Amino acid sequence: MSDWIEVCGLDDLIADSGICVLAGGRQVALFYLSKIDQVYAVDNFDPIGKANVLARGMVGDIGGEPMLASPLYKQHFSLTSGRCFEDADIHIHTYPVRISQQRVAVQICPESSL
Repeated sequence: MSDWIEVCGLDDLIADSGICVLAGGRQVALFYLSKIDQVYAVDNFDPIGKANVLARGMVGDIGGEPMLASPLYKQHFSLTSGRCFEDADIHIHTYPVRISQQRVAVQICPESSL
């Protein structure tokens, strides 16, 4: 079972930057990549730095794959799969994003966890 949770307006997002929202009791980092006009949602928790900081990370791409660089130790995480580019054993959770009538919703699956 999963739920779509409306978290903010599309205008609340900052191009090529992140914000943190609370959805279903989880801190979720949202990123709007303006070049590809796409919104991504991932856990805000950095599994390497052990802190909720990923919304403050820098975005870009590695080999054409959208990514996020942690602001702590600079590991790179895929915004589409959540895998860490430097260590295949580490990943962050990603969430589906839906935009309807200028509102952003993320799908939180209770059974999904790291």
